[in-house]
Amino acid sequence: MEYIYAAMILHSAEKDINEENVKSIIEAAGIEADDARIKALIAALEDVDIDEAMETTAMAAAAPAAAPVAEAVEEEEEEEEEEEEASEEEAMAGLGALFG
Repeated sequence: MEYIYAAMILHSAEKDINEENVKSIIEAAGIEADDARIKALIAALEDVDIDEAMETTAMAAAAPAAAPVAEAVEEEEEEEEEEEEASEEEAMAGLGALFG
């Protein structure tokens, strides 16, 4: 995972994603760099549009996060409706007491 993060950092900094740069970030983090993993990463990222991949991932992560928010809003609306109904019933009961 740290190798992917290194590539993302380089991309965000608008630096070349190459073996030397990835290795320097990994080592700066205090991790022993594995040259084979770095080469595999560079090869795997050759045909990848990193901006698109990051955007797609962000959207995929946001979708599940939005579902609980929608549910919470829906539950709150239901509670408000129940409170309104209870208030109306109490008002009707009070009127009944007046007119016996």
